[in-house]
Amino acid sequence: MSDSISGKTSLDWEAFAKDLAPVETISEPVLVKKRSRDFFWYSPILNAQLRRSFGDLVAVPKTTEDLAQCLRVAFEHDAPITIRGGGTGNYGQAVPMEGGLIIETTRMNRILEIGEGYVTAQAGANIEEINKALHLQGWELAIFPSTQDIATIGGFIAGGSSGIGSVANGMLRDAGNILSLKAMSVSDTPTENLFEGEAVNHIHHAWGLNGVITEVTLRTVPHRNWIGCMATFDTYAQAYQAGYALALSDNIGRKLVSTVDARICAYFPRLADHIRPEKHLMTSLVPAEDIDAYRALIKEQGGSIDLTMSEDERKEMGLPHVFEFAYNHTTLQVLKADRSATYLQVGCPTPPDAKAIKALRPKLGDDVWQHHEFALLDGEIVTFDLPIVWYTTTERLRKIEATYTENGFPVYDAHICMVEGGGLKNADYRHLAWKKRMDPKGLLNAPKSREWPNVKHLSPEDIEALIPS
Repeated sequence: MSDSISGKTSLDWEAFAKDLAPVETISEPVLVKKRSRDFFWYSPILNAQLRRSFGDLVAVPKTTEDLAQCLRVAFEHDAPITIRGGGTGNYGQAVPMEGGLIIETTRMNRILEIGEGYVTAQAGANIEEINKALHLQGWELAIFPSTQDIATIGGFIAGGSSGIGSVANGMLRDAGNILSLKAMSVSDTPTENLFEGEAVNHIHHAWGLNGVITEVTLRTVPHRNWIGCMATFDTYAQAYQAGYALALSDNIGRKLVSTVDARICAYFPRLADHIRPEKHLMTSLVPAEDIDAYRALIKEQGGSIDLTMSEDERKEMGLPHVFEFAYNHTTLQVLKADRSATYLQVGCPTPPDAKAIKALRPKLGDDVWQHHEFALLDGEIVTFDLPIVWYTTTERLRKIEATYTENGFPVYDAHICMVEGGGLKNADYRHLAWKKRMDPKGLLNAPKSREWPNVKHLSPEDIEALIPS
């Protein structure tokens, strides 16, 4: 076992595993390689780059003391560290690019406290299990990912930005959505640090680069009897306009508003007997008490309501949650049938403009199928396009991105495994200053930051001085 599975380290991994005792470890190469993957294969570019990146050993701590032991031993041996939750990230966040130790957090999974408007849980707690526990007490998470059945709460906070609920409750980074979190340092004496209020954004969405999240306290909202709704329209512009009307409505609550091109709907076989074929889809979650108002809105917008179902009805019908046809679950539904598909992440003009969406469609070409998510950002309703793209070459992909950009739709690169890519675009020097404080040797997921090599020799204060005024 002293041989390196990754081929990138020279440590004696058998001795390393003994040093971790009594923490459980996994050394079987097949299992280590399985835990070295996430959903990076959504991108053919990342798949080519990351598919042969593996760790050398997996540690499975059950307590914060176990985790501290893992981090202390890794610090002593200068071992690269990658933190893994449910492995549902799309950018290779959980892929060990330098080999080394994978720390899987899924056994640190206790729900610690449920109170008035909040829940506190360990980082490895499964999000669906958190929501189930909350529902029993009349609450639900304000925001959660479509991958809640697999994802952990720590992974969502480390790598996510929005989700189911964002159309009403904003982005994760917005004040009050993440109430507090604890993160552990990598040192000879690892310690937990508490981040509250605005300070949570020092750690949130840093991809586990600058501390190991151990505990999270999130905002909750009163649980409602949500009805999964699917309405279809003759044109995509109609569906989009209806989505905007629903997102703005004063008399209809909503947890989800998503619009999907009819061509994508053809890849939803489980909906074949439930929605009109060759029509454009709007998927929503609406509270039961607002269904009559929802029906009136769809009629006014020229649509047809194909499906409304309570949670009990959904289970009886044997259908997935409606949010499994939204966000990047939409991409997954297509990829189940055809691995030549990929996707983009694109911002749209604000306020949402159905005419601009309609005008853009023919410019994109037949290999781009639109799909929009509605969200609340800085107090305004906005949309993000997560289109299906039929991949042929990188050159064609970049041309599609250029078409979006030239027409006023900013592209957030979904095909890069750097934290400065995607939505951030630029370095977050707050993140990097805290990396220097919490991970002075740069062992945590360091290859995922383009800027870290340029600042790692600086003090935390000097790194913070680089923050644009």
